[in-house]
Amino acid sequence: MHQSTLLNNGIQVISERMDTVRSVSLGAWFRVGSRDELPGQYGLSHFMEHMFFKGTNKRDALTISQDFESLGAEQNAFTSKEYTCYYARMVDEKLPAVFEVLSDMLTGSLFEQKSIDSEREVVIEEIARSEDTPDDYVFELFSEALFPGHPLGRQIAGSRQSVSAFMHADCERYRQQHYHTGNCIIVACGNVAHEQLVELVERYFATLPQGEAAQRGEAPAKTPGSLKLLQKETEQAHLVYGMPGVALGDADRFAAKLLDAALGGGMSSRLFQEIREKRGLVYAVYATTISYINAGSFLVYAGTRPEKLAEVVSLVRLELQRLLAAGMSADELQRMKDYLIGTLVLGMESTANRMMRIGRSAVADQEMLGLDELIGRYQAVSLEQTRQVAERVLAAEPTLAVISPNAPEQLREVLAGAMAAD
Repeated sequence: MHQSTLLNNGIQVISERMDTVRSVSLGAWFRVGSRDELPGQYGLSHFMEHMFFKGTNKRDALTISQDFESLGAEQNAFTSKEYTCYYARMVDEKLPAVFEVLSDMLTGSLFEQKSIDSEREVVIEEIARSEDTPDDYVFELFSEALFPGHPLGRQIAGSRQSVSAFMHADCERYRQQHYHTGNCIIVACGNVAHEQLVELVERYFATLPQGEAAQRGEAPAKTPGSLKLLQKETEQAHLVYGMPGVALGDADRFAAKLLDAALGGGMSSRLFQEIREKRGLVYAVYATTISYINAGSFLVYAGTRPEKLAEVVSLVRLELQRLLAAGMSADELQRMKDYLIGTLVLGMESTANRMMRIGRSAVADQEMLGLDELIGRYQAVSLEQTRQVAERVLAAEPTLAVISPNAPEQLREVLAGAMAAD
């Protein structure tokens, strides 16, 4: 089980000890993501993630990388729509030294204009790379369509135009707004003593400005299903088919995950069997729920040859309708429970997975459940609960996002026919 300490300055410190390993996974989490950005700041959360690696009063960018590597540490960071995480994994005895490097980045970064000018080109290349990866970019289009006009519908990296405008003053202002003690959670899992972690935070984060925890924005308005199409020269048509799903902390979240698994969670799932195994129409097809604070989405992804898109859309729609109409069998539900619990238990053997699980819960102010509690929640889901969640989610009018070499006018007609077909 984890231990948690709330320091007087507002930083939350959480650890989970694993005596059987010799490593530690460390994460510095901040309650700031793309949904917190104001006009003129779009993409700044992600840009800041890059800039914290670009130099401090003590180290330039090269020295930061060399110091991590000389300590045998793996380090990286990521930005989501609701949080940013800077993390490292190291041999347990190297924790204090790695912690000092990480804290120097997060408390002493200079955001020099020359580094900003250089890094903006890197981020613009990252945006271009995303746009050239249609099986990733189609999810961005889906979010725009499902959450129109809401921050959750915006791309995390921003746009070429927004990134091109960032200056030193923008980074400093954003740090003051969001990178303070009230938004900071430090998590470590592995061969670590909680008292040691608390002492390291108190020593190395003493200069982090104090502040109050962020209050997140309003939930997106409910909108009817819509269609987002992008014509691009691709070998496959890439489809995301979905609707609003369950939010973080929702009482139905465990039943929703079981529905995901039944529809498209593994090789025995309904969509995989029907669309790939029986008909050979796709290489990849899966279903998942993405949950946010006060919002969520359920979606199905599939990639297929453009001429087969209408057939795949029709089959996805029919499989969802079949589950909605008839529900899951008792055998299927138990099989999905065993599948998810097995995946969960295997994942718990990784210090990094444990750190990420705890950090994501803490930074979103969600309850942190131990392994036995999580297993109990899945085992407690009844057939009636899965039926209720299916009615709540799958009965909604769907939103579709498609990237295809076909013209939008042609696609609209094809997709309309696929959605109307029996």
